[in-house]
Amino acid sequence: MNSVNHCQFEYRQWRRNVNTSLPPAPLTKSELDIVLEERLSDARTLPADAYLSQEILDWERKNLLEAAWVCVGRSSDVAKAGDQKAVRVGTQGVLLTRDESGDLHAFYNACRHRGHELLAVGQCANKKLVQCPYHAWVFGLNGELRSATQFMDTENFNKEEWPLIEVRSVEWFGWIFINASGDAPEFSEWVGNLTEVVAPWDPTDMVIGESHSYTLKTNWKTVIENYLECYHCPSIHPELCRVAPPESAMGLHQTGMWLGGGLEFRDDADTNSLDGRSGGDRIAGISDEQARWTLYFMLAPNLLLTLQPDYVMTHRLVPLSPGETWVECTWYFPREVAERPGFDPSFAADFWDITNKQDFAACESVYQGMLTDGYRPGPFDEREDGVRAFQAQLATAYLTGRWEKPLQISLGASHVV
Repeated sequence: MNSVNHCQFEYRQWRRNVNTSLPPAPLTKSELDIVLEERLSDARTLPADAYLSQEILDWERKNLLEAAWVCVGRSSDVAKAGDQKAVRVGTQGVLLTRDESGDLHAFYNACRHRGHELLAVGQCANKKLVQCPYHAWVFGLNGELRSATQFMDTENFNKEEWPLIEVRSVEWFGWIFINASGDAPEFSEWVGNLTEVVAPWDPTDMVIGESHSYTLKTNWKTVIENYLECYHCPSIHPELCRVAPPESAMGLHQTGMWLGGGLEFRDDADTNSLDGRSGGDRIAGISDEQARWTLYFMLAPNLLLTLQPDYVMTHRLVPLSPGETWVECTWYFPREVAERPGFDPSFAADFWDITNKQDFAACESVYQGMLTDGYRPGPFDEREDGVRAFQAQLATAYLTGRWEKPLQISLGASHVV
């Protein structure tokens, strides 16, 4: 079966399995069906409201973000016993803790007494206990209620009945993921074979060399879509094209909720840097062939993971409003490299800061174009099959009220990994 016919077969399977028993997004079926047309030439991009509407973002927060495994940071954010950090997933506040045994816990960020936040979102602490700042109820790092101040003599009050309410959490290669709704598939199913793909790099013990944050005037989905194609690379990325030709793009076979592909380095380049040279060391676990590629992955809904021969880069996305997205870009290096005297991560960070700003300016301009009355859903180029797969995944989620696995993209097989 060739890739085009295989893709059409999968689209037919998707449309046959659509279940509208869950709340659909406030978009019309006709607006979404055209994204799911079997033939690429007939398909069109999502409507402007998918990016501009506050109602859509509110729906996404409940039905896409809270129902997914969302990356909320790095294990090192709560590395030591007693570490605590408050984060937000969709509309839900979540408290992360690390207990004395080294186990990670996640709880809804609400005291069991009157619901006061245990920590403000973004705040960190290191304490032996979790104490509510309102009425001083005290909880263990494992969530059990230890003390309810001046409450313990209340008739029929049993502190064992009032622990913090746990949220599903998992650590994967040193990143923390939260499922706020509690009903996402098991994480192993969600991530699928991406675990096998990432394993040779094993970022678990890598350390942060540099991190930048950006607040973009665009919708969160435009950032992902831009990441999933290199059709735009010759137009806006001269530095990237000098080290990796866009025509080398190769798709990877996936299971799970991810999409990805690779770009091969030119013969005279060893990594993604302004001169193509590395300021670090090749990652020990990868093969000679893997060292000739950069691999790009979108793990739904908010983590962009880029594997390079000598470092790993992530973009973590948080939608703030329909037209505003916070992006954290972080570069990770093997510990022995990062802790080497005089090590300078700027060879990687400078290259990608330039590339990021080129991408982000384009994403912001796309959003401005969508605001005009002249925007209409557009066609997909064959080099945008990753974008089409992501938009089809979204269109199906908008119709069914839940995430579905993305379609296979057809750029090629996964001989890189």
